[in-house]
Amino acid sequence: MEEFQTHTLPNGLRLIYRPTQSAVSYCGFTVNAGTRDEDEGYSGLAHFVEHTIFKGTTHRRASHILNRMEVVGGELNAYTSKEETVVYSVFPGAHLARAMQLLGDLVADSQFPERELCKEREVVVDEINSYRDTPSELIYDEFESSLFEGCSLGRNILGDVDSLTRITSDVARRFLTDYYTPENMVFFFMGSTSFNRVRGLAERYFGHLCRPKKELSRELKPFVESFSRTVSRDTHQSHVIIGARAYDLFDKRRRPLLLLNNLLGGPGMNSVLNVSLREKRGYVYTVESSVTSYTDTGLFTVYFGTDHRYAQRCIDLVKRELKRVREQRLSPAKLAAAKRQFMGQIEVSTDHSENVALALGKSFLRYGRFDSLEEIASLMERITADDILEVANELLSEDRLSMLIYE
Repeated sequence: MEEFQTHTLPNGLRLIYRPTQSAVSYCGFTVNAGTRDEDEGYSGLAHFVEHTIFKGTTHRRASHILNRMEVVGGELNAYTSKEETVVYSVFPGAHLARAMQLLGDLVADSQFPERELCKEREVVVDEINSYRDTPSELIYDEFESSLFEGCSLGRNILGDVDSLTRITSDVARRFLTDYYTPENMVFFFMGSTSFNRVRGLAERYFGHLCRPKKELSRELKPFVESFSRTVSRDTHQSHVIIGARAYDLFDKRRRPLLLLNNLLGGPGMNSVLNVSLREKRGYVYTVESSVTSYTDTGLFTVYFGTDHRYAQRCIDLVKRELKRVREQRLSPAKLAAAKRQFMGQIEVSTDHSENVALALGKSFLRYGRFDSLEEIASLMERITADDILEVANELLSEDRLSMLIYE
């Protein structure tokens, strides 16, 4: 069975199709627009549009949209990131036409009625307040705001209460018109319906969409000086992030960084930091490292939460482990084991169909392709111990790392 097929409609909308044997189908739009594309003074606009795109179109009221997929056992969903917005549906495969017609209506004709916006503002304000009460999440955004100070990547996805009050129907429609354009979106499908039927329905429901492409203006400020800052949050434990800017989505060095990240603080309980801080000493419940890549930069972080009395010990241990990966080359056996574990985790993740479908859309939006497990394994196999050592020394040097502490 082919991994995927692609097609471009006359209006410039790209389609990517991946066949499966499942009775459940996934489809939606991945839009090349997110928090960093908002105009000054409208922080949170991309996220608010994602919330309110379901609140009424030229043809449907909010209640009709809410029920359209639910009544056949399906779901509508969406999310916003710094650079993408995704609007999609999960449904029994027999209802593909219903899903595609509805999705086409949402991206083409959402009206953002003021009465619905007023209600949804309260929902998002509650979301903001809930988020502020969660220091383990808040610290990530505060760290990123400092690391990308002065540019749109530093903005909070949710925005703030003041900016939400400035978002009117006209503002929301303008964002939709500017960025939800055929050439700025990808339509993805994963299911058992034939490619020809998906393509035909796309031409029927999306072919009429005609909006001029808006050039993105994504400025990235130069590197900021590394920082170490402690903030009093009156929390029951200390929360700490240590990290630095990293590689963008197109940098080949990102691959050895992903492998290094998985070794240091990935999801496995045998990760270096989990063994050092939790298993051996019992200092933390959670310690993890992560890599986030954007179109022009990236981010590597290590996060942990611990009792206040253990905070400095944990910081010292993290720095010791980072120093070790800068100085010690992985042995052939450890490198092979790291690759085996990483590929095993990817293989397990492909069993989560919804995540695979979302990855399908993002990969095609950014790279114009979707790599198979075999292709990913081949790329990983080429990574050497020297590649990992070089990345560790470039990104994780003491003078490059920044730190934020909540206590």
